[in-house]
Amino acid sequence: MKVTLLQRDIVWADPETNVREAERTMSGMPGADLYVLPEMFSTGFCTSPEGIAETADSDTLRWMKDFAVKHACAVAGSVAVTEGGRFYNRFYFVKPDGSVVYYDKKHLFTYGGEHKRFTAGNERVIVEHAGCRILLQVCYDLRFPVWSRNCKDYDMIIYVASWPTSRVQAWKTLLHARAIENQCYVAGVNRVGNDPACEYCGGTMLVDPYGKTVDACIDGVQGTVTADVNMEELAAFRSKFPVLDDADRFELLK
Repeated sequence: MKVTLLQRDIVWADPETNVREAERTMSGMPGADLYVLPEMFSTGFCTSPEGIAETADSDTLRWMKDFAVKHACAVAGSVAVTEGGRFYNRFYFVKPDGSVVYYDKKHLFTYGGEHKRFTAGNERVIVEHAGCRILLQVCYDLRFPVWSRNCKDYDMIIYVASWPTSRVQAWKTLLHARAIENQCYVAGVNRVGNDPACEYCGGTMLVDPYGKTVDACIDGVQGTVTADVNMEELAAFRSKFPVLDDADRFELLK
């Protein structure tokens, strides 16, 4: 599976511009099976979403569907959504046929006040695409390894994020840790630029099950990286070194 990760500088509260620029970039890098955008890629990370969050049937989601169908690929990224009088940090995964699977971020960023306006999800979501089972996660989820523990039910994790420069070393370290401990690929897609609260320097990368960086964007600038997720190599590694067979058994309480 060929994956393209987009490290974007997001224009604050301007979905039209952000979608247009994302489409321009993606169209210039054809042939990927999956394109991944950062957290809240259409607006920037808004902890006060009133007047900024989009409806559940937004122009942004319609664009994701249209692009996926037109280019026979999947498109993924999170959007600030308002639905039923509540706000969600919703990670959309749109398949090549235009169908949508979504995950609502569980671990809201209390330090930044996200929990004051947004409603947390409580469902762990795995989607299958191009022969790969993918766990969907958002930003702060990265700090909570139990929530992403591999129960032999996925092959890859995607983390989309607005992770600030001041803590980027934690971001990079934890992406490698999640890949090693869960014996899986990890794609981490973080933004660059500034918003009213923070500065971001990226750190977008694909990490393999050995904990090695397959490829990464250059820190501090917009960019993309395209790399392969090799399912045959993953299966061979798991067969030769079956770490997951010895994992601790537990029950996750919601």
